Amino acid sequence: MLRGALAAAVTPLRDDALDEDAFAPYLDFLVAGGLDGILALGTTGEGILLRPAERRRVVALYVSASSGRLQVAAHCGAQTTRDTAALSAHAAETGADAVAVIGPPYFQLDDRALLDHFATAAAACAPVPFYVYEFARASGYAVPLAVLATLRERAPNLAGLKVSDAPFDRFSPYLVEGLDVFVGPESLIAEGLAAGAVGAVSALGSAFPERVVAAVREPSEGSSAALGELRTAIERFPRHAALKCVLAARGVPVREEVRAPLRGLTDGERAELLGWLESS
Repeated sequence: MLRGALAAAVTPLRDDALDEDAFAPYLDFLVAGGLDGILALGTTGEGILLRPAERRRVVALYVSASSGRLQVAAHCGAQTTRDTAALSAHAAETGADAVAVIGPPYFQLDDRALLDHFATAAAACAPVPFYVYEFARASGYAVPLAVLATLRERAPNLAGLKVSDAPFDRFSPYLVEGLDVFVGPESLIAEGLAAGAVGAVSALGSAFPERVVAAVREPSEGSSAALGELRTAIERFPRHAALKCVLAARGVPVREEVRAPLRGLTDGERAELLGWLESS
């Protein structure tokens, strides 16, 4: 089972294709930062914007580069149940340690449709541990607790959730006994761990792994607040490109490039970001 500090890893791109040469050195950087694992192809990893074949290749590259040094969870959520199940099955076959799935965006699914979607995805990757990725702002709706309760009966490999909802009163209902919960919002790490969460899956961990590791290993109100401030600083810019820019500045051969309709940094934004990074 997953535990501890995980990075929501970026996906290296070059000329609107996967930059395959960058995956191994990026994994080395994350290992050196002390992380326990990564979530590939989540929100930070631009997964929903990549073609299925690209997503399969990303999982294979991360599993290979990790060589068991980090646990690799693969986000396999897609718009259709067919694609979600196919990606989940592939992740399991490729050697991913866990599969996570967000509720499909756009359509407001009722409980039965959402339950069937998750159950099909979980069955496709069984017995690999399956996690529901709860992020109401991204999917457009929250996963009802009743769906989780029934999913536990239908999916023996349901292990837990990654919860990216904030503030804490929107996060805390998902701290369900018997399910492992990972904190998404960095500012909630200490509070979430104190309430029973087993770790964090952090976007900031993709470029500042050592800071997220410290906040998870020795959680405190101060360390979580500091990460919240760091997140605010990064989100003054287009976040995906900004995190990749930080990685390049830290010596990792990852380009700023992102998949449209996400956008890169302007020259002014890049200069401001690098100036802030140098002074922080």
